[in-house]
Amino acid sequence: MKATDLGLLTAVSAPTIHPNGGRAVVSVTRPDLGADAYVGQLWTVQLSGHAAPKRFTRGFRDTAPKFSPDGRLIAFLRAPVKGPAQLYVVDAAGGEPVPVTDRKLGVSEFAWSPDGTQLAFVSRVPEAGRYGTVEGLEANAEPPRHITTLKYQSNGLGYITDRRAHVFLVAVPDVWGEPVVQSAPTAEGAATVAPTVAEPKQLTTGEWDNSAIDFSPDGRTVTFVSARHTSSDDDLRSDVYALRLDGRGAAPTNLTGEYGHWSMLDAAYGLNGALYFTAQDVGPTGRDFVARNGALYVIDPDGGEPRLLTDPETIDLTESDIVAYEDDSVLVRDRSRGALRLVAVSQSGELRELTDRTREITGAAAAGDTLVVSFADATTNGDVAVVDNGALRKLTDFSARLRTNGVLPARELVVTARDGYDIHGWVVAPQGDGPHPVLLNIHGGPFAQYSVRVFDEAQVYADAGYAVVMCNPRGSAGYGQEHGRVIRQQMGTVDLTDVLDYLDGALTANPSFDSGRLGIMGGSYGGYLTAWATSHDHRFTAAIVERGYLDPEAFIGTSDIGSFFSDEYTGTDSNRMRAQSPQAHVDLVQTPTLVLHSASDLRCPLGQAERYYAALKRRGVAAELLVFPGEDHELSRSGRPRHRRDRFDAILDWWARYLPSESNTR
Repeated sequence: MKATDLGLLTAVSAPTIHPNGGRAVVSVTRPDLGADAYVGQLWTVQLSGHAAPKRFTRGFRDTAPKFSPDGRLIAFLRAPVKGPAQLYVVDAAGGEPVPVTDRKLGVSEFAWSPDGTQLAFVSRVPEAGRYGTVEGLEANAEPPRHITTLKYQSNGLGYITDRRAHVFLVAVPDVWGEPVVQSAPTAEGAATVAPTVAEPKQLTTGEWDNSAIDFSPDGRTVTFVSARHTSSDDDLRSDVYALRLDGRGAAPTNLTGEYGHWSMLDAAYGLNGALYFTAQDVGPTGRDFVARNGALYVIDPDGGEPRLLTDPETIDLTESDIVAYEDDSVLVRDRSRGALRLVAVSQSGELRELTDRTREITGAAAAGDTLVVSFADATTNGDVAVVDNGALRKLTDFSARLRTNGVLPARELVVTARDGYDIHGWVVAPQGDGPHPVLLNIHGGPFAQYSVRVFDEAQVYADAGYAVVMCNPRGSAGYGQEHGRVIRQQMGTVDLTDVLDYLDGALTANPSFDSGRLGIMGGSYGGYLTAWATSHDHRFTAAIVERGYLDPEAFIGTSDIGSFFSDEYTGTDSNRMRAQSPQAHVDLVQTPTLVLHSASDLRCPLGQAERYYAALKRRGVAAELLVFPGEDHELSRSGRPRHRRDRFDAILDWWARYLPSESNTR
């Protein structure tokens, strides 16, 4: 795979399945270099027979499809070339989609009422005078913002306290009704015909964000997740709230606040009326988030105290949504050893494994005995399959062109670290006999993981002639909480020795890897550990530090997570923080370093890169700074397609200069 092949990385949404189980619908999106945007449509997939999947809509970017309860309609989000996504509905048999909303800041999520007559959705409500609510008033001309909270920005969004996310309710339009003539014919042109968008009812108000909405099976209650407690600006807690739709203005009821200390991930009803939620237990302080796995809880239909259903030490549901399944069970996805396996959990806590650990299950839907999933693995970036007794019957092949262009295999490897601990990961070798220069890649997080799915970065570097080494050291997710928590306030200790020992093990296991030509690179926490490694180990020919967490002290008050991240990961004692700080140890670096960052990164602000780069230059280290305008912390994953290509070009140019391969020279 080359940088110009980004458009082959098709992503498939969670499926929605018709109530009769006959077909599923997914959204299929991809980065488009020509449009410099992400484009995609809805596709319909027959679950039996041999019919090929078919494109169902033709919008610029159509996502998040959901069948209505009776299967007659499909609701989805449609984004234009410019502007936010709005909610639409379309006849499930096909036809012209009809808009449901026209929100200034768009719609982020939605849910069908059980009777199919209404839709609940979440939309940000702009403060008067901001975000285009006054015609002709540019953002730079808006009044000053008066900040009184610690949490007031979010990466990829910006300011949040003046545009809170609230819950709305709207009637489903009649997609079969007569179109409304908006104007009479004139000499200049014909009349326009367009549907009328109904005014929704706002269900929530206040200085809080709301998310994870769902209807109770009887349709009388809407639940959502929100952080409304008095200390919400100082901790990470949130709760599940219930709002009675016939409550005549009654305030939402907190269903979880008195029972635990949770940071909510998702909440949804089961088929029998039990309310399930996934959450991380953040302890009495509400801030103890480091390597806390997401667990599943249930509130029985008659109410009462939530019950824990899964063991957070052995099961991690942090990347899972909740899908109703059978009468008393839900589907969730367990993050484990580089995979996302699908499991069913009953109301009594019985767990059944439905798929194995050889792939990432990215979404699931069920109707009767039919279970459909979207997935990614070593050869696909996204496809759809039916689950049958643990095996997947593949229904689509959206990654066929990607494989035609060449997907190099990632070989699983376990290396024993110097203290006897086993480190799990993968290597990707380029074609040819070698010897190949080697790139040690380090993932972000740190509580994240490299996985079994096709990884575009490893493919691009291997195609350019580099052996790629990547592992999940201690601090990573997928191997239990103890594995992740061991680096709490001890960053740069066993996590550093783990990646270095893994590199040594990969070199020993692969004679074609050149131990004398080594590069190191990583983003976010990976940028941290790259910078930390080059201040402690001088074996690397060159390094790339991307969107790095480089100065724990300066992180506080500048990052959107600065109010808690450094406190928990590096501690609050200034000496201890400096002992774990790449910025404080930059005088030990000798390795030529490319510092790569995004101008609008609110997670690891640009100042982290600028100070580190300046310190390298002032010491005479060969260093360069590359800043991408308009991009945030997600550049390498969801940045503008042309910027993603430019990033790859810059990275390969850097390695061509300092670590050339047979395929990558200047």
